[in-house]
Amino acid sequence: MENLTEVAIREAAAAFWKGMGRLQIHPLSGGHINRTWLVEEESGEKFVLQQINTEIFQNPETLMENIAGITEFLQKKQPNNTRQKVLTLLSGKTGGYLFRNGQGAYFRAYQYIDHAVCRERVERPEQLYESGRAFGRFQRMLAEYPVEELTETLPNFHHTPKRYQDFCQAVDEDCCGRAAEAAAEIAFIQKRSERFGSARRLLEAGELPLRVTHNDTKLSNVMLDTETGEAVCVIDLDTVMPGLLIFDYGEAIRFGANLAAEDEPDSTKAGLSLELAEQYTKGFLEECGNILWPAERKLLAEGAWLMTMENGMRFLADYLQGDVYYQIKRERHNLDRAKSQLALAADMERKWKEFDAMIKSCMEKEKGVTTHR
Repeated sequence: MENLTEVAIREAAAAFWKGMGRLQIHPLSGGHINRTWLVEEESGEKFVLQQINTEIFQNPETLMENIAGITEFLQKKQPNNTRQKVLTLLSGKTGGYLFRNGQGAYFRAYQYIDHAVCRERVERPEQLYESGRAFGRFQRMLAEYPVEELTETLPNFHHTPKRYQDFCQAVDEDCCGRAAEAAAEIAFIQKRSERFGSARRLLEAGELPLRVTHNDTKLSNVMLDTETGEAVCVIDLDTVMPGLLIFDYGEAIRFGANLAAEDEPDSTKAGLSLELAEQYTKGFLEECGNILWPAERKLLAEGAWLMTMENGMRFLADYLQGDVYYQIKRERHNLDRAKSQLALAADMERKWKEFDAMIKSCMEKEKGVTTHR
């Protein structure tokens, strides 16, 4: 995205503000795709302004149709007597939820949620429990939303067989001459390729349901109450599309229950924290355990492994192609990311019995978990 002038940012903010007071605008950090600002009027009222990255989301109108439908549905389902919130879009002065400036940049705005923050990293296990509750509630509330009303806004999203094809192409082309130093990682991925299509085959066989899924279930996409630590709101709905629940669960475990950072240079530090995984699983199943199909309950651990492998091969493919997609801050940054993910996947394999037993134990403890088909 091109840099914006202050005049352009103020023009976009004014497009969503119906008051007359002067606006103060401050950039907000945290997002890696869209640009975000906090806009505050003299009276103290606030809202969040965001520029949509059209290099990633090439059809912002379709994107906003998805988000508007989801938020309106959730607002009808959300009880009023609770601290939990739903993202609320602000309409522009000319109607609709999008503003397009003269340079072709697209903007949207959300109501500001007070006394709540997002955490980039897990600081306490209970944060992951609350994250599990938030995304479990998100799944439960959207269980009746018609999937056919959603449009896929990203190509081949969470489609592991296609990711593997792209990875193999990057290996074969080896355009930067980097494959030799990643030979062990390439072999690790290729040896496990038979498993990559398992979820897709069950979906096609009708054993797994296609659901409305968030597809980016990181802790950083849940707002937590600054006083109580309770989950308040699920944010970043850009990737909400038709998908598999086991992948939503898996992405949260991949990111939140790793003993090391996603880009830890020393991959020996990476591994599965069963304690953190249990915290998330508890919260998740408390909220949505009773909507799970038998295959979903059976394949939660597999979803975590598949998402870890998928991210590993995506990082490695980008490294082999010359770091063209993910931003890097050092040499071999994407290779470090890939090694960390593959080390996590390997540790999941070592701890598979304990991991799967923990999930089953959480299901047994959760009253009201029933079989749906």
